[in-house]
Amino acid sequence: MKLKLATAAAITVLAANPALAEEAMTVTYDGSFDDAAFAVESAIVGQGLVIDYVSHVGEMLNRTGGDVGSERMLFKEADIFVFCSAVVSREVMEVDPMNIAHCPYGIFVAENDDGVTIGRRDYPDGAMDKVEALLDSIIAEAAEG
Repeated sequence: MKLKLATAAAITVLAANPALAEEAMTVTYDGSFDDAAFAVESAIVGQGLVIDYVSHVGEMLNRTGGDVGSERMLFKEADIFVFCSAVVSREVMEVDPMNIAHCPYGIFVAENDDGVTIGRRDYPDGAMDKVEALLDSIIAEAAEG
């Protein structure tokens, strides 16, 4: 019975609070998708960080478009590099342990008809500014080529 009440309460709270859209913080990359992806990977590793996973979102969207009734190509290619920083993560989670909701971090590289873009999501102000500074430094290094 307690589980049903907790579930009902959670649904009520979620329904009462519309999800807020996060903005993407982006820079245009002057070069190919492959060069941008290599630059992002190199910049992450150059910070002493380990890439946990590369999500090939563009391939998935292109492969499944027809299955979901869409013929629109969103990206020629798009990857998300997923990683974490033990130092920065500890700092932001010591301020608020619920900052775990933002970990791991991701930087994306995407190519569409407008060109190649490198970016990240926007994070809440405050402690997460340290994460944004780390991600911005990686993106800036990658964008410089």
